[in-house]
Amino acid sequence: MPSAAKASTKKAAAKKAVAAKAVAQRASAPKATPAKKSTARPQSTTTAKKSVVAKKTTPQASAQKAVVKKTVKNVAPTKKGVAATPVSHSTPAKSPTKTTASTAAQAAKEREARAKAAEREKAARAKAAAAAKAAKEREAKAKAAEREKAAAAKAKAAAAAKAAKEREAKAKAAAKEREIQRKAREKAAAEAKKQREIDAKRKSIEAEKLRKQREIERRNQEELKRQERREAEERKRQEALERKMHSKPYADEPEFLEELRGLLLDARTSTLAQIAISDDEANEMLVDRERLEYDDEDGSSVASDIQRDQLKDFAAALRLKVDEIDVALARIDDGSYGRCDECFEPISKARLQFQLPVFTCVTCRASV
Repeated sequence: MPSAAKASTKKAAAKKAVAAKAVAQRASAPKATPAKKSTARPQSTTTAKKSVVAKKTTPQASAQKAVVKKTVKNVAPTKKGVAATPVSHSTPAKSPTKTTASTAAQAAKEREARAKAAEREKAARAKAAAAAKAAKEREAKAKAAEREKAAAAKAKAAAAAKAAKEREAKAKAAAKEREIQRKAREKAAAEAKKQREIDAKRKSIEAEKLRKQREIERRNQEELKRQERREAEERKRQEALERKMHSKPYADEPEFLEELRGLLLDARTSTLAQIAISDDEANEMLVDRERLEYDDEDGSSVASDIQRDQLKDFAAALRLKVDEIDVALARIDDGSYGRCDECFEPISKARLQFQLPVFTCVTCRASV
């Protein structure tokens, strides 16, 4: 990230500045004696190793502290070397006064150098602390800015995602609403079409029902008219029949009726005579049967019974003829004789004179 690269470059610049200051301090420090150098080497190597270990163990953010420690350790061996430099036995002996004066001067110089080194170390520490603090502040500011920027980017991304989701949700809702509206329109159109079909079918059914009803009414009216015509014809026929039934075809010809009366009376007289003869013969046959003994083997008794029954039947038929003659005489009295009992038409005179009595015409008699 750009903020991390800037922070790393700032840290590298701070490290370089601290290293340059430490080099300048070491250069300005007084040089030690050969003995001191020989005695201070092991300590400098150990301190160098410690500084290397410190560098390895410390993080990159605390590099300035490692540099300061290194400079302090480099200065410290020099002081120890000065304080612990033993007097070489190989050196030539000097005078006590010169040695004391030089030692005092050297000690004063060393104290002054130590004081200056301490001041420089203190200043370097303060400066390194200030630089570390400033670096920390810059790093904190960079991290805060980076966090703010990341938070802003995250918030922006979240807002964009939320806006996208909202847009997508709105689009889906709009599409769903459009689909619902489309389905509602299709449903309404289908229902309207179905309703139109139902209305058309209902209208056609009503029209067909009305047509059938009108046809039925027309047929009923026609049937009523035919019935009325039939009733009128039947009334006319009944009236005509009534007229015929009460008609007197030969009422205007009393001579012909008197002639028929005489013929009927003669027929009645002769018929009664025949009846009396038949009755007498049947009675005689009965008396003969009781008086004579018949031989049943030749069947004479059976033949006699059959003949006697025939005579009785003939006498009964004659009696019916007598009754019919009486009816004909009664009709002659009211003038209705000569009318057919079936068609109520006049019977021909020849038939009336030939057959006594007669109540049907030739046509009706033939159809019976």
